[in-house]
Amino acid sequence: MKFEDIHRIYFLGIGGIGMSALARYFLAGGFDVAGYDKTSTHLTDQLITEGCQVHFTENTDEIPIPFANLAQKDSTLIVYTPAVSKDHAELKFFEANKYHILKRSEVLGLISAKLKTIAIAGTHGKTTVSAMLAHILKQSETDCTAFLGGILKNYNSNLLFGSGELAVVEADEFDRSFLHLTPFAAIITSIDPDHLDIYKDRLNLLRSFGLFVGKIKKGGKLLLKKGVDLPLSEDQFTGIDILSYSLDSEADFYAKNIQLIEGFYLFDMVVPGGLVEGLRLGMPGKINIENAVAAVSIAWLLEIPVEIIKKSLIGFRGIQRRFDFQFEHPEIVYIDDYAHHPVELNSFIQSVKQLFPGKNLTGIFQPHLFSRTRDMYIDFAKSLENLDELILLEIYPAREKEIEGVSSKMILDKVGIKRKAIMNKDQILDYVREIKTDVLLTMGAGDINVLTEPIVKILEERKTFN
Repeated sequence: MKFEDIHRIYFLGIGGIGMSALARYFLAGGFDVAGYDKTSTHLTDQLITEGCQVHFTENTDEIPIPFANLAQKDSTLIVYTPAVSKDHAELKFFEANKYHILKRSEVLGLISAKLKTIAIAGTHGKTTVSAMLAHILKQSETDCTAFLGGILKNYNSNLLFGSGELAVVEADEFDRSFLHLTPFAAIITSIDPDHLDIYKDRLNLLRSFGLFVGKIKKGGKLLLKKGVDLPLSEDQFTGIDILSYSLDSEADFYAKNIQLIEGFYLFDMVVPGGLVEGLRLGMPGKINIENAVAAVSIAWLLEIPVEIIKKSLIGFRGIQRRFDFQFEHPEIVYIDDYAHHPVELNSFIQSVKQLFPGKNLTGIFQPHLFSRTRDMYIDFAKSLENLDELILLEIYPAREKEIEGVSSKMILDKVGIKRKAIMNKDQILDYVREIKTDVLLTMGAGDINVLTEPIVKILEERKTFN
């Protein structure tokens, strides 16, 4: 199969953040694009507005013509995400009729292979680092194309087009997707245990990251967070430069003189042979200093002017669902975040506590995946008991079937705070109408975001909060 022989592309799972970026890429390239997703979302609404045909019922009769026309199958590409079941009726139709079928990661690999790719990997942090780096490059003459795992607020998109040869790509470890990339530079932000439904144990996860390092082109660079335990064989790092970064401990790149001023962080950054002074983050959260260090490190290695880097960081408005302020009032603040791993939750909650010292924190959390809950419920509880009050939704299954005996109650029982409960979405909205707290948080990677607008509306309509 060659892209020049393809005229139309059909996406199974088109509403996913990575899939929708690819759909937008091909739409802009003049291809006919259509797809299926199980639910209508703001993302699918945008795709329809942009000219994409999308339906939401798993039914081969709803596949638009000419995508279902067997006479034209050789000029049609089917792209699917591993989140789509192997028993999906439409996928089985395309397989039975021998269409060109590729995973999302394979298509991204083919696109990025034509560009000078910077790949950002890690079990958390990669979306923010990717977005920060892409924004810095977009503000410079270097420019870039970027495939992001979140909606960058500055551009209201998860896809950025550039005129140059550089590409910034979020490298997803799920289903070993990142092994389809061949970057000239890569960042690894973290390798905490995750996706153990795929990897079974941490050793296999480490091996996969080792293979990812082996995909970096000779003469390229790897920026590795200090302390990340990644044993590499000699053939994996031969011919590439390996540099380290950290938040504030000594490394090739790290922050120092960190100050919190009016809710935002100001810091200097040590670079090889020098110091970049007066960097200021345009988004809150101490964890984002570390993310900024990673992004600025690559920008510095690419010789982006320091003044451009500074201006870009100040102007970076963040990503939807990453430390995302939804409502601000003198008596209550509401923040939404995508955190869905115990380490992410702890970092997010601690950052909030630093921003609002002494304030009462109420968190609403939706666990994501039965397998992740089963494997990490004790760690989830330890992170969540840093709250003053916890409300849990039941587990969002995503691609999984229910695992007997695994539920949100496993987390609830281990959380060492008194004010805790499990509620459904309607109960949560009723609770928010009467809630007495200083800071309200929603956290999770499932469909908890459907609560965001209703919560904001309730808070806007409330007259008092005490």
